[in-house]
Amino acid sequence: MCNKLSRGMSYCLKSESLLDTGPIYVRENGHLYMVNQGSGTVKNATPKPRPFRLFSKGFSVELCMNREDDSARRERTDHFIFTYTKEGNLRYSAKSLFGLVLGYISDNVDHIDSLIGFPEQIAEKLFSAAEARQKFTEPVTGLRALQKFTEAYGSLVLCSLCLQNRYLVISEKLEEIKSFRELTCLDLSCCKLGDNHELLEHITKEALSSVTRLLLKDNCLSDAGLRKMTAPVRVMKRGLENLSVLDLSCNREITDMGIGYLFSFKKLNYLDISETGLKDVKAVIQRLQTQISLVHSKVPLKEFDHSNCKTEGWAEQTVLQWEQLAMKTVKPKENLKPRTAAQHFYGKRCRIEEPVKCTLVQTKAKASENLQFYKDKVQNCHFPLLKKEAAASHQLKKNKEKGLTEQEKERTSKQTHTCLTMEDWDLLNTY
Repeated sequence: MCNKLSRGMSYCLKSESLLDTGPIYVRENGHLYMVNQGSGTVKNATPKPRPFRLFSKGFSVELCMNREDDSARRERTDHFIFTYTKEGNLRYSAKSLFGLVLGYISDNVDHIDSLIGFPEQIAEKLFSAAEARQKFTEPVTGLRALQKFTEAYGSLVLCSLCLQNRYLVISEKLEEIKSFRELTCLDLSCCKLGDNHELLEHITKEALSSVTRLLLKDNCLSDAGLRKMTAPVRVMKRGLENLSVLDLSCNREITDMGIGYLFSFKKLNYLDISETGLKDVKAVIQRLQTQISLVHSKVPLKEFDHSNCKTEGWAEQTVLQWEQLAMKTVKPKENLKPRTAAQHFYGKRCRIEEPVKCTLVQTKAKASENLQFYKDKVQNCHFPLLKKEAAASHQLKKNKEKGLTEQEKERTSKQTHTCLTMEDWDLLNTY
């Protein structure tokens, strides 16, 4: 039997001589024999140990978590926090369960149904976590997620919004800007919006009835734009009824007729109509003083200093992210070497394109062109109490005069509310 096995083994070795199968062992009667490949004989020998390698030399191990979402979540951190000790050893610790859950919800913040009744402290952390992942910059899901926060928390998300000279942000993120509610300050200076812009129509709605400071400097507004903006207040007593500070300077198309629409703002304390298209300035000053008690200021007022208006709220960094994305679209491309070479060949100078800047913001208005107004009662609040007591004696005389003039004002107010044009009725039908 041994000879038969050896002959079979030698035959296989000869037929497959090209293959290196290594040593062959045969067990017979409880003994282990090794086949000698050179002579084909079998000899008894103990096998020599060979180095054992589990993986090949080129094998490598890569630790991947959530491999299917790796492309969409490259910036996501692992569930462990790695630190170094004083001795230089690597130490890791697991994150808290609250942090893991917060990260998971922020990754899927657009799938939240509602946040009404949710604690504000946790909602602020959730908003900042989603903001760090730039979830609100996404075109569709970002808007849906932002609306959930604004519906539940209103002014906490954003109470003041400054979009001065940021017309690109308005054009790119118009729907996101319209989702903000309960704003108290809105700066749209130097945005060149015009009378028929969708954002100006949105300002007059109930969602922004809380606005007390509105800055519309250099926006190409005319009398028609003022008529649209004041239509809800003049007739339905809603819209910008709480407006206290209004800046309409550097709008050349606003004339004497358009100033009459501003008389519907009964709570207006500060007004700036410098560098507009007024013809009879003295008559306008008298009308503002008699109708809404606004006094012409000879000194520029600090209320119209645009440096005081800032974006404040949870979404402050979100607005900055929108601005950075808008600026990336404006930057010129770097791969324009053939074009520059052609210009150099034909002797043409390179055209330097700079972003359009609002020069009217930097230039200060002259003293003669300064048409800023304030309410006398508001200025008296800054004086000492002794002056207030001295002025109180004059109020007794004014109260007697008011009793006579109030009847006349009621008659005139009824006439102004009833005298509506067909264009006003068309505007009211849109609300």
